[in-house]
Amino acid sequence: MVGYLNLILRLVIWFLLTANFSVANIIIGVGIAFLLPGGYTARGSLKDWLRVLGEVIVAIPKAYIEAFEIILRPHKYEDITMEQVKPGRTPGLIFLDIFLITFTPKTIVLKYHEKGWYEVHWVRRRRKG
Repeated sequence: MVGYLNLILRLVIWFLLTANFSVANIIIGVGIAFLLPGGYTARGSLKDWLRVLGEVIVAIPKAYIEAFEIILRPHKYEDITMEQVKPGRTPGLIFLDIFLITFTPKTIVLKYHEKGWYEVHWVRRRRKG
């Protein structure tokens, strides 16, 4: 059986991909959400999920601010850094971390290393250091 959070995440991704809220599309989305294999499911603590939800709420205005900064002031420098995954993260929380990093215009995750690291590309106004 698919967990509620997993089902909701799959449906949100389905609706983002299809951009269609018709009854037929909802039925298809629910069917696909149940048919997809469950894989390894580790339960994340409620505290971690609430913290990530707070980060999502903060990321939306941050993305708009960064977009206007890029438009109004040139960003000529780039960095690639390695950031460590927070300990005890479930695959769902790791996905949301990658989504949050990539959601903001100045950063994108280039690669997730299985040993617990994100390779992040940054666009900056000034040279770091």
